[in-house]
Amino acid sequence: MGWLFMPFTSMGGHKSAKSYLDAQLTYECTLDDGTTRGLRVLASSCPGNRTYYAAAQELVGGVPGSVFAVVCLVRWNPRSRDGHQFGYKDMSENMGPCEADCPASILDLLSPTDNKHALDWRERCRANIARRARKLSDGDRIRLEQPVTFSDGHVAQEFVVCKRQRSLMLRDPANGCFYRISRLMERAWSIVPVTKIHKTVFA
Repeated sequence: MGWLFMPFTSMGGHKSAKSYLDAQLTYECTLDDGTTRGLRVLASSCPGNRTYYAAAQELVGGVPGSVFAVVCLVRWNPRSRDGHQFGYKDMSENMGPCEADCPASILDLLSPTDNKHALDWRERCRANIARRARKLSDGDRIRLEQPVTFSDGHVAQEFVVCKRQRSLMLRDPANGCFYRISRLMERAWSIVPVTKIHKTVFA
């Protein structure tokens, strides 16, 4: 499905992308043969009205069925000049979305699947969760998987972590300068082991 845009006045009174999409994915309809089919959202997340993730359960004849993930790309622009203040593009996990920041609380609700695109997407989501859960201490030395080029043209790959209250800076040991790297906890990096030298004391 492509993008669907609308003004806020067309959202049926919903004040956020999450509440609107929750309502859109919760429904039940009667087919020509008299049976009913529908969906219900078990859990969802859309922080900052950006990307929407949901665990949606199929309903057949009112009986709960399998649970799969729904991902919606969201555009939220209250100052839109053309009146298209809200837009979304929906897809299922079977389409292998590029966006892979689904919370663990939603992933844990999903039914087993053998769809390779869904399995790959779930694996990428778990990997991103694991990356964000990593901890850094003041003085740690990290090595990025790929070198980073900064706005001043400097290229570096290893840094020393410098924590100052709630802020985190990275010092390049080669030139002593400090840098910031956006979304550091989501990047691929490893901690460089520190070689400890043991001194022998002679009596």
